[in-house]
Amino acid sequence: MEHTYQYAWVIPLLPLPVIMSMGFGLFLIPTATKNLRRIWAFPSILLLSIAMVFSVHLSIQQINGSSIYQYLWSWAINNDFSLEFGYLIDPLTSIMLILITTVGILVLIYSDDYMSHDEGYLRFFVYISFFNTSMLGLVTSSNLIQIYFFWELIGMCSYLLIGFWFTRPIAASACQKAFVTNRVGDFGLLLGILGFFWITGSLEFRDLFKIANNWIPNNGINSLLTTLCAFLLFLGAVAKSAQFPLHVWLPDAMEGPTPISALIHAATMVAAGIFLLARLLPLFISLPLIMSLISLVGTITLFLGATLALAQRDIKRSLAYSTMSQLGYMMLALGIGSYQAALFHLITHAYSKALLFLGSGSIIHSMEPLVGYSPDKSQNMVLMGGLRKYIPITRTTFLCGTLSLCGIPPLACFWSKDEILSNSWLYSPFFGIIASFTAGLTAFYMFRIYLLTFDGYLRVHFQNYSSTKEGSLYSISLWGKGISKGVNRDFVLSTTKSGVSFFSQNIPKIPRNTRNQKGSFSAPFGAKNTFVYPHETGNTMLYPLLILLLFTLFIGSIGIHFDNGVKDNGISELTILSRWLTPSINFFQESSNSSINSYEFITNAISSVSLAILGLFIAYIFYGSAYYFFQNLNFQNSLVKIKKNPKKNFLDEVKKKIYSWSYNRGYMDVFYTRVFILGIRRLAELTHFFDKGVIDGITNGVGLAGFCIGEEIKYVGGGRISSYLFFFLCYVSLFLFFIPWR
Repeated sequence: MEHTYQYAWVIPLLPLPVIMSMGFGLFLIPTATKNLRRIWAFPSILLLSIAMVFSVHLSIQQINGSSIYQYLWSWAINNDFSLEFGYLIDPLTSIMLILITTVGILVLIYSDDYMSHDEGYLRFFVYISFFNTSMLGLVTSSNLIQIYFFWELIGMCSYLLIGFWFTRPIAASACQKAFVTNRVGDFGLLLGILGFFWITGSLEFRDLFKIANNWIPNNGINSLLTTLCAFLLFLGAVAKSAQFPLHVWLPDAMEGPTPISALIHAATMVAAGIFLLARLLPLFISLPLIMSLISLVGTITLFLGATLALAQRDIKRSLAYSTMSQLGYMMLALGIGSYQAALFHLITHAYSKALLFLGSGSIIHSMEPLVGYSPDKSQNMVLMGGLRKYIPITRTTFLCGTLSLCGIPPLACFWSKDEILSNSWLYSPFFGIIASFTAGLTAFYMFRIYLLTFDGYLRVHFQNYSSTKEGSLYSISLWGKGISKGVNRDFVLSTTKSGVSFFSQNIPKIPRNTRNQKGSFSAPFGAKNTFVYPHETGNTMLYPLLILLLFTLFIGSIGIHFDNGVKDNGISELTILSRWLTPSINFFQESSNSSINSYEFITNAISSVSLAILGLFIAYIFYGSAYYFFQNLNFQNSLVKIKKNPKKNFLDEVKKKIYSWSYNRGYMDVFYTRVFILGIRRLAELTHFFDKGVIDGITNGVGLAGFCIGEEIKYVGGGRISSYLFFFLCYVSLFLFFIPWR
């Protein structure tokens, strides 16, 4: 057993040979390397698969009750200071290793086909493999300085991947925004690490936990200083896991390729913040103020993310806000001490969200032949609809991922979210109300995404394309604005003054025989291609979706309370996940929270599922096929009466306010732009004026004064006796004038 642990350091290093080979190949023999570029995907997937097998083996040993293993070696020694590097294998590490490697392998397989047309194919695989390596190094780190080293590597890789298509100004701006926002948290993390090093003289976890167990309860250390340093550590997790108020980078990160979005939101970057809090929870739990702050930030984030996802039109951006909300659930669980529930939701959400993001990539891939290769169109749900008949496999997998995130049993996220909701109610009714209400919102906006994408009719229609007169795109706005470019007038049935409304009876229908029509459209580089309707992607992209579907269906079983025996008090035994995490959670005895009465479990499940079903029903009323059913009925007279009702106008105003709040991202970007960006610019202008007008003004004024005095003095020494007598009389007069005042 110990012999196996001794080679665990190999896991983060396994992808490095392929990364170095591709890098040197692109530098030394670029032509040959690019010609053989598809071959490089195989060794990348193979080596990460070996790392996965190794991780599974270590996890099995952890489940069987093996102890925590840590190996260290000295990096630098100076007097009493010793900087050590090493690796730590415990249940938390083993969980994260399996999560990173499994999702990473599936994303690599998916990317081979998704990025096959891109000129930066090899560069993409170099970045993504290094991304996986950095995350594997982070979760196996044995001290804070090692975590910070890999923390920064993750930030660098995310910057490169979000701005992968750097020739697009939006992508270049998005990667800069993510980089700058994360620097705020990273600076706080660095200050926190240095603060705890100043307190303890060490960077090892065991010394930090010694503070939590001995010094803080016995008042052996300044609690205010410890709380401040802990807050700075928490600030790093806030930025990396996109928590309020440093969440603004996450939706813009969708400008990167879709496989990167899946990896960032499932197993790497945003999971790093949750991992850091879980690793340092023995320290945080001894500081009640920090725990309250963690739970409060998590509650605000989960509610804010859900509200901002309500009106988004970009499918990836909607899923990004969904990730933000679910990370808020994990943060809330950690803040209330529900360690197991937080990690359980991290696992279930990772596989479900990877399934949804890769499914969205398949949707975008199928839409590109219709609307072009612009993300503004191919990712716009306004232009989708009716895709269930064209991409049935993607539709099935996407539906399962949607229902899982909504909390519908027996899918994965139901088990973890239900546990967080029940623990939230036990901890505080306020947190329970917000978390439960957000669960209903989650079901609403997730089912909205599904219905707008797959239900109804295809809302993009192509006629014969003409590059001079008429375009080929017609889109329908969900909120009363019609967008048309050169649309055939026979196709548009009716419009209103403000455009075409999705909620009005004047919405144009696309005939069912649209699939049989053909035309032409403008492809990149000016080529003319035959009109292609949405079609299913290739097997290389479908196989990862099907595997993730299996995870989404069955991974929740590790949190099911199996009837392995009943204690005297009628409480069931711990779950598989509880046994797995037992060595990591002994420090705050969560076993009482992990055990649950069967009646209590059923009661909590009924309430949470009822909220989810209510959200699904409301979403179906607004966006489902029921709209098309009611559209054919004669409600014209009743609609006129409703319009005259002042209450209806009030509700419309409320709906507009909610939509404006959600669509404009809660005006957080506007606030940051005006307060920070414009504020810093004005401060810089003021500083520039002070430097030029005051600092340089004083210096230049002294020189000018000396010049003027010199100019005047040179006339005094002109050699004329009359001038000397004149100045002498002036000085004597001044002297005589001031004598009486003394």
